[in-house]
Amino acid sequence: MPKKRGTTKKVKKPTSQKIEEKILHNLVELQKVNTDLSEKFNKLSNQLSDLLSLFEMAARSFASQPNVQSTDKDREFLEKIDKLLEQNKVIAKGLTLMEGKVREKLYGTGTSNPPVYGQPSRSFPPPR
Repeated sequence: MPKKRGTTKKVKKPTSQKIEEKILHNLVELQKVNTDLSEKFNKLSNQLSDLLSLFEMAARSFASQPNVQSTDKDREFLEKIDKLLEQNKVIAKGLTLMEGKVREKLYGTGTSNPPVYGQPSRSFPPPR
């Protein structure tokens, strides 16, 4: 039997005028994007210049003023922080000693490797 020929649609090729219009449209859009990008770079450059001048003013201000003396409140605050640090060291040392005593009671003095909490201890048979 002869094969039936299906109807094939012919794809219309775009004319050269349509291609030129598309290219022209794309070039115009590309120029718009480039212009927008250029404006944004200019704005960013201006903002960076403003930020730099702000830093310069702050640096001049710090350079012109003598060193600020610490006040009594600052000294008191620092002393309190130092006391807290010392208390923290004492508490940490006490907790470490207590943990050692509890381990000693639970696992005995001869245990060198107590089991890790949360993991059951397993003993495996020796290899054959």
